Amino acid sequence: MDPVTLAVLDNRLRAIVEEMGEAMLRTSYSQILNSSRDFSVALCGADGSLVAQADHIPVHVGALRFATEAVLKTFPTIRDGDIFLLNDPYNGGSHLPDLTIILPVFAEGECCFFTVVRAHITDVGGGTYGGYNAGATDIWSEGVRIPPIRLGEDGGLRADLLAMVCANTRIPRDVRGDLMAMIGSARLGATRIAELLATHGRGPLLATVDAILDLAEKHARSILAEWPDGTWSGEAVLDDDGHGRENITIRATCTKQGGSLTVDLTASDDEAVGIVNSSYPNMYSACCMAFAYLLDADLSKNEGAFRPLKVIAREGSIVWAHEGRPVTLCTSHCSNEIVESIIRALQNAAPERAMGGWGRRFRVAIKGRDPRNGRGFVWHLFHARPGGGGSVAGDGWNTVGEWHSAGGLKFGSVEQAEARFPLHFAKHEFRPNSGGAGKHRGGLGAELLLRVETDGPAVGNTAGDGAFHGSAGIQGGEDSAPHRYVLRKNDGSERLLRSKEVSIPIESGEVLHLLSAGGGGWGPPGERSAEARAKDAEEGYTAQGNEA
Repeated sequence: MDPVTLAVLDNRLRAIVEEMGEAMLRTSYSQILNSSRDFSVALCGADGSLVAQADHIPVHVGALRFATEAVLKTFPTIRDGDIFLLNDPYNGGSHLPDLTIILPVFAEGECCFFTVVRAHITDVGGGTYGGYNAGATDIWSEGVRIPPIRLGEDGGLRADLLAMVCANTRIPRDVRGDLMAMIGSARLGATRIAELLATHGRGPLLATVDAILDLAEKHARSILAEWPDGTWSGEAVLDDDGHGRENITIRATCTKQGGSLTVDLTASDDEAVGIVNSSYPNMYSACCMAFAYLLDADLSKNEGAFRPLKVIAREGSIVWAHEGRPVTLCTSHCSNEIVESIIRALQNAAPERAMGGWGRRFRVAIKGRDPRNGRGFVWHLFHARPGGGGSVAGDGWNTVGEWHSAGGLKFGSVEQAEARFPLHFAKHEFRPNSGGAGKHRGGLGAELLLRVETDGPAVGNTAGDGAFHGSAGIQGGEDSAPHRYVLRKNDGSERLLRSKEVSIPIESGEVLHLLSAGGGGWGPPGERSAEARAKDAEEGYTAQGNEA
């Protein structure tokens, strides 16, 4: 096939999903979407295969084929004008807060593509607000569970099902608005794909897609062929499950043979009582993330790119829990640890491509009442991001976020957050000394002083990891500092926050003092240049006496 046509259409498909993402950003209601950008969009083939994605949240995208396949399995007959919805982690989803909208695109009477939008919804019911119930011991305590359903027919929506979904959230206005944004984004993508089908014809366009996937596969296998054959192991450790079990280990054994890579996670620890378990789609997606991070940046991350990857896991383990186990934290943890264990193994095969560990997620959600308008609110912390890992290219990025989002989740505007919520950001700065030392140090985390100014008491919950273990150093680099989160009470006392807590009382005027982890270092610290050390000191990155 003409390589120019291939390149043009490959970029056109990616442009369509990028336009879908812009539509989501500009029309969604909740700050978790229109400010922090916790959503992803993709185009899948008629068989569910990933054709194109935008640069949003990597852990979402690798799992989207399972959502499309679940719809195909549930509904043998797909009709033009259908709208599908799901979030069930055991039936195509990753975790309950991620709702997924799927629309088929028809040409010449046949389904050719699906446009897919996955977005993290602010609240999905369950035992606590905000979608993360650190006290949950089963999935039914985490929120409403939606298997694949036909939310719309003939281009319209079923009002009864939409009402059911909105009735199972504490913030129905935002959830309804976000669902409409998701549907609008998916419809926009369907319109653009229909235009492309009309221009090029069904047969030629589908043949072009096949060629694009084959080219990505060829590119990925050529990279693997440059690595030595062999088998290597790596591991990463979760702090705890929130129910007394600590140091839960994920173990990856990676075998590279020619142009293929097998990742075996069967030696990982057994599933947990709490929310750190992973669903199968999320586990598979995390393996795809790790693989993608070791490939060339310009390689199209589609189904073809992941064909060389084979994943083996054990049901009943922390990375693939039995149905009914709680999994809400899985898109952050244990997905980050799955990535870290694989990278630690494959640093032996591709040391110039491996990078130090990225910081882990330590989330806080606050529920209260805004004294300015009397309305209740739920706010999710996306500020004080951790640092990224160092690499052969240089130091890690400061406050870039976690591996599972690869910088896709944004801080959002401090000023906008203060305008929309009764919060005051007294300090939001880089945290000196937080990155792991190395020839190339890890990126810095952040220090945040956040005063809560609610009408009466508020309540908080946490869900995350990394308070015990920092981000992993690679190739002789050192681990980063871990997180340290404290609530400063009005009486002057301090309360150290655990990474998995529910119903934390917060009085108006009290301050959250948050110190986030940095990234892991790359290479021996003794090889860091004197010039780089002097610059760190000049910038205040290595301030003496800092409590970090």
